[in-house]
Amino acid sequence: MPRPVVFDLFHTLVHGADDERDRVVGEMALIVGVEPAALVDAYHATWRDRLVRWNAEETVRILAGRLGGAPTDEQVARAAAHRLALARRVVGRVSAGTLDVLDALRERGHRLALISNATSETAEAWAGGPLARRFDVAVFSCAVGLAKPDPAIYRTAAERLGVAPGDCVYVGDGADGELAGAAAAGMTVLRTTEHQDTDPGWAGTVIANLREVLDHVEQQPAPIE
Repeated sequence: MPRPVVFDLFHTLVHGADDERDRVVGEMALIVGVEPAALVDAYHATWRDRLVRWNAEETVRILAGRLGGAPTDEQVARAAAHRLALARRVVGRVSAGTLDVLDALRERGHRLALISNATSETAEAWAGGPLARRFDVAVFSCAVGLAKPDPAIYRTAAERLGVAPGDCVYVGDGADGELAGAAAAGMTVLRTTEHQDTDPGWAGTVIANLREVLDHVEQQPAPIE
């Protein structure tokens, strides 16, 4: 039986667009009446809260309030919508080569799952992008209240696939300690450097292009029960 393949999202399937994210947050600051650089800093400082606790509107309201702002409901909604528009752009920017790899894996019988440390606007944007229909399972930290590298989020994806974590191959760039988390959960790990060399200290297998996943998953035998 072909092994399921579990992918990270940012800097693995799509570029993370970090500079564009900061620019958009600065524009959101102008909408809600706070200093742009301060809101960018506040977004970075509250990354973990935004991953597992706050939705987009809560984030805007909480952080603007901490910075002395008092945005109206309309301003909060506009700022959150601006952030959602960015998420739709980022999730939609998938190369034809990446889509080809995913299609080839599915044609060979591999089920696909996503595990993403992502805020609510990314989860909302996912369904309308070109990736969603190619995945059997998508696990977002904001939806399950867990974030990589917690092994529980990897187990959640495996359970939704109906397999054990040890049956899965995990592919990611290495942000947030995700590779060690996947290995701790029992998954076979491939580190990709196609978009960014995030975790150069990782001692395991490294691929420079997602197309190499096709060869590696065929070479990896499924564990014997």
